[in-house]
Amino acid sequence: MSVELHLPDLPEIPVALGPLRGRDVPRLPTPWHVRLRDALSSYLPLLLMALLALSTWWLVKNTPRAPGAPEAATARQDPDYTMNQFALQRFGADGRLKLRVDGERMRHFPDTDRIEIDAARLQAWAPDGRITRANARRALSNGDGSEVQLMGGATVTSSGPVGEAIEFHGEFLHAFLATERLSSHLPVQVLRGGSDLRAAGFDYDHLSGKLDLLGPMRMVFPPRVAK
Repeated sequence: MSVELHLPDLPEIPVALGPLRGRDVPRLPTPWHVRLRDALSSYLPLLLMALLALSTWWLVKNTPRAPGAPEAATARQDPDYTMNQFALQRFGADGRLKLRVDGERMRHFPDTDRIEIDAARLQAWAPDGRITRANARRALSNGDGSEVQLMGGATVTSSGPVGEAIEFHGEFLHAFLATERLSSHLPVQVLRGGSDLRAAGFDYDHLSGKLDLLGPMRMVFPPRVAK
């Protein structure tokens, strides 16, 4: 006689051979110093970059700037010095007197190195012994005195041991002492050897003796003396 036994279904239990791996291993809490080390390892490159950027900004902020070109100082338009009842003299390399300037008042303007003179009187001595005298109510000169503008009742007279004296009269005369030239764009009167020349302007070169008159002009010559 045979007997059959029926047992209830039992749950399947996994069976594994060898060490447990992965999620099957129960996790233990990570020590705090390990977590700190892991965090520092992860964020260390970012911290280094931030420190580098901060140090670069600090260097730029605190590095002295290269000296730039100094700003041009505003030139003074008022005189930096004045002289009253003055006399200036200029001598040549040989020690001889070349130029003397007198006046009631002189003002020097540093912005243009210009000299302004009231009641100006000038005398210049040439190497050939000729003397040139000039005067005007007002005169403007450059710094070295080589160029003078005479304004208001201006007169220039040049005389010497040889040749006749010549005089120029006008409200404006422009003298170039270095090149011994005299000119004007305003009416002028020229006196020489009894001749009276009047013109709207002129240019005179003493070295060549050439006198150019600008029209209209009027000339009066002395009568010839009968021989």
